[in-house]
Amino acid sequence: MNKVDRIKELVAQLNEASKAYYMEDREIMSNLTYDALYDELLKLEEETGTVLSNSPTIKVGYEVVSELPKEAHPQPMLSLDKTKDPEVLRDWLNGKDGVMSWKMDGLTVVLTYEDGELTKAVTRGNGEIGEVITANAKTFVNIPAKISYKGKLSLRGEAIISYSDFERINAGIADVDAKYKNPRNLCSGSVRQLSNKITAERNVRFYAFSLVEPDDRELVASFENSFIKRFEFLKGLGFEVVEYKKVNADNIIDTIKWFSEKISENDFPSDGLVLSFEDVEYGRSLGRTAKFPRNAIAFKWKDEQAKTILRDIEWSPSRTGLINPVAIFDPVELEGTTVSRASVHNVSIVKEFALGIGDEITVYKANMIIPQIAENLTRSGNVVIPETCPSCGGKTVIRNENGTETLFCENEMCPAKNIKGFALFVSRNAMNIDGMSEATIEKFADRGFLKEFSDFYKLDRFHNEIVTMEGFGEKSYINTMDAIERSKKVTVGAFIYSLGIPGVGVANAKLIAKYFDEDPLKIKAADVQELSEIEGIGEVIAGDIAAYFKVEKNIKQYDELVSILEFEKTEMAAEQDLAGKTFVITGSLNSYSNRDELKAEIESRGGKVAGSVSKNTTYLINNDITSTSGKNKKAKELGVPIISEEDYKNL
Repeated sequence: MNKVDRIKELVAQLNEASKAYYMEDREIMSNLTYDALYDELLKLEEETGTVLSNSPTIKVGYEVVSELPKEAHPQPMLSLDKTKDPEVLRDWLNGKDGVMSWKMDGLTVVLTYEDGELTKAVTRGNGEIGEVITANAKTFVNIPAKISYKGKLSLRGEAIISYSDFERINAGIADVDAKYKNPRNLCSGSVRQLSNKITAERNVRFYAFSLVEPDDRELVASFENSFIKRFEFLKGLGFEVVEYKKVNADNIIDTIKWFSEKISENDFPSDGLVLSFEDVEYGRSLGRTAKFPRNAIAFKWKDEQAKTILRDIEWSPSRTGLINPVAIFDPVELEGTTVSRASVHNVSIVKEFALGIGDEITVYKANMIIPQIAENLTRSGNVVIPETCPSCGGKTVIRNENGTETLFCENEMCPAKNIKGFALFVSRNAMNIDGMSEATIEKFADRGFLKEFSDFYKLDRFHNEIVTMEGFGEKSYINTMDAIERSKKVTVGAFIYSLGIPGVGVANAKLIAKYFDEDPLKIKAADVQELSEIEGIGEVIAGDIAAYFKVEKNIKQYDELVSILEFEKTEMAAEQDLAGKTFVITGSLNSYSNRDELKAEIESRGGKVAGSVSKNTTYLINNDITSTSGKNKKAKELGVPIISEEDYKNL
């Protein structure tokens, strides 16, 4: 292939990768691969003198595609030139002072204030034309609604969503496929909403990184050409600015190290640093190239790489049926932590790297956080793509979507797809593992940490991987492990409910536990006839329970959990004065923290709590006795007494 043909190939690959990442919220190549291909393209363009009109080396971005109003920027918002070499930054300063700050990974926005009020907010868009998001920007949680400066003022900054808010928002999305992949995607979608109500719910934050030159000459003079004084001015008006440090040739290397060591503590996404000249006028005098301004430069982390030996490819089924390949290799130290696993993403990458067990590979952490394979040095290509799902044994298929091959399990009954089942297992009325959200469960399952219920009690094996996950750190890991340890003390009723046996809800699980003297082994050995004799358990539910214990995999899992858990006896009230009575609870409560607390008390006194009013209901508990709710109406129709909490206490 000649050099010009290679240029055409590289332009197509890089533009496709950029389109996927920025417009479709998906990633088809790693940052490391993109940077390597970009550098190769630059070199070829210099050697040949050929630069295609759609080359990413001269293009700033893609056209906006939303229905938001569009507006041209007064001056193009250019990308920054970049380097991974700290010495290049030192030379770039040319003996001048600089200002180093985080390069946050969100959505760039320009805010304009007039007469002290926000009048316009525009996204970066393609660098020349952005989208007007003024109403949305007014809901950003940390920008001032009014400022003391009454002249026209424009500033640029990054709209971001923190890792903690990202976890919170994703946890509230029931559909796993609808969950956001990373904070940047979530932020982009939040800022560009057509409804600012949705933006307001997302907790978007804005961090200023530069002040557009004001018209007020007296104000400009007060800045004394200082980049830092502009930051101080913005902070004085109430804006939050990106964290920054003043640097020079003597301390810049140590400052880069300081930033790199702080990454693990940050609650916000970043993909590098930005270095600007402290002397604003000097920086402006340098002008710009066709694509880059010369007053600032971006620094991307030079990914520390280590050689190791690939020992296995673990195929990890996910909620959607996608089976993700994960590389298992001899542990190596990267960026201060021990790493032994890295996602390979899909079948295409397995083939591209020609991965084989025993191969010598190099690994790195993308943006110093996410372990990735950089190169396969021996390329034996002996990895076999599994024909059956490692979770259920069902047949797998390879799908080719837009040129990318991925492995799928098509078995709808595959347990790996049962994220809801894992969520039930950890829920409050079951094992009660505090803080274990569905989003976290999905992450653990996707990485192969969770394949069955007992794996929750083996998560400590993945300490090094968990502490490097988005939204996690050492403190979060410790809190999770503590919650898991506490959950080992559980009642038999809660344990039976946690298994997700069809028809066995909280109340039925308690009835079963009570009938068999809270002995899990007796429950396991019970037959359909014996189970049917339990009051409230019909033949259908009894059949489902018995069927559950006829499956070898279920028995094995049950036995393992019984060996791990410490069963507590349900505290029963001394007097079973509510025996034979059935209650329904509705409405808000005053003296009980929630309905579960009142329910537990009723059951400890021998009573039963049902979900709906029927002819078998003894009392409906509702503090609003005069309410016209459906349950109150039904109770009145059937002649069921409606009582308040106080009435209940006096029974």
